[in-house]
Amino acid sequence: MARVVVIGGSISGLASALFLARRGQHVTVLERDGHHLSKNLENDFLTWHRPRVPQAVQPHGLLGPVRDVLLSEAPDVYAAMLALGARERHAFDVLAEHPPYRPGDDRLVTVQTRRLVLEVALRRALGSEITARLLVGHTATGLAIDPSRSIPHVTGVYSQGCLHPADLVLDCAGQRSPLRGWLAAAGCRAPLAEVSPTGIAYYCRWYRTAPGTPEPPRSVRTGSASPFAIGGVFPSDNDTFALSFMLSSTDPTRGALGDPHTFEAAARTFPAMHAWLTGGPTPFTPVLAMGGLNNRWTPLADDTGPVVTGVLSVGDALVHTNPTLGQGTALALRTAQWVAQQAIEGETSYDVARHHHRWALRELRPWYDTQIAADRASEARLQCGISGTALPPTPYERAAVDACALEEPEIMRARARVRHLMAHADEAYAEPGIRATLDRWLSSHPRPDDVFDGPARATWQSLM
Repeated sequence: MARVVVIGGSISGLASALFLARRGQHVTVLERDGHHLSKNLENDFLTWHRPRVPQAVQPHGLLGPVRDVLLSEAPDVYAAMLALGARERHAFDVLAEHPPYRPGDDRLVTVQTRRLVLEVALRRALGSEITARLLVGHTATGLAIDPSRSIPHVTGVYSQGCLHPADLVLDCAGQRSPLRGWLAAAGCRAPLAEVSPTGIAYYCRWYRTAPGTPEPPRSVRTGSASPFAIGGVFPSDNDTFALSFMLSSTDPTRGALGDPHTFEAAARTFPAMHAWLTGGPTPFTPVLAMGGLNNRWTPLADDTGPVVTGVLSVGDALVHTNPTLGQGTALALRTAQWVAQQAIEGETSYDVARHHHRWALRELRPWYDTQIAADRASEARLQCGISGTALPPTPYERAAVDACALEEPEIMRARARVRHLMAHADEAYAEPGIRATLDRWLSSHPRPDDVFDGPARATWQSLM
């Protein structure tokens, strides 16, 4: 049995620890946050202050790979999420009827829930594993490194003044992980680090459906857009939902959204959001803002090989993507699954590090690049929306795909496959029949009003 120390007890750390413990490994999770979960989900959601995890209170739609990995590795965790109120929504539910089934359609499912529900289910499951322990309020303070090897090798993690020896360390401490600083202080060769700013700000507010009031039918859209802003609805667990705006961080009007009355007035100008407000839901949070997020690719290896052995990165510590495409949790769980399946197989620590890097380049890096391309298209679109200039072709076509999918089931399937990380856009939309349908739709819908159903900029500015 291997000894594994996990730095960070958020989703990537909990999942990695659980998957490894269920393969018989001894796992210790060091979580710096001292919050102990109560038995009251709502109390934890409202009172758990997490400045290092601002996305924790932002809305989530967990993509198909999250469901796939959990059903494979921990079906009890998935069942627990459903028991806690999480719900499944199929990509075709917005259509009048589902198109004829094709292989893979059953995986096009979003799990609608607050992030906390997944964390609670993972923590409870990990607490039942006899070879795992979660140390809450234990901050990792440094690494034990064997300098005698040609490549520095990590042999443990210091916390609370003691050493936790390890055959493998997992860095699950997120995009602000201190690990790279520790490695630099130990004289390790600096690995590659890429940062791509996004320039996008988010404003959300949580609501609870009024007692006895049904939610809008699933055929009602959960997104509306103007060229300068996207308004989204996130149906969630236990009769809750969030309304969320995404707009440019340079938009001079965005600060006004922090006022609850302005936020709700603005939401009512976006048809999808308005539909969810008509039943008189009760808001139960203030407006929650999030910004300053960057896409980050920070592996512990480069073209010449690993810079360190004995430690692997999982989740945002390895690849952090701006949440507009919702990829983060899906990529984290895929990585946790790979680590559990491959990292303790009798290979040398150098080979494990090398294989992990090659796998990440093949399976994670393309989605990182996809996010950067999407953010650049979004930035161009939002800036044009602010200035009132015509949209360039790429941002317009990206926005048009969403509108076209509501009328063309084959486009909806292609869009859902891209959305759920089953196919890349250049692959899904390049298929001749799909391309022809898109081109035909675009030629018959040349005006912005055919794509955008949100308010005009002048209306928005008057509200702000």
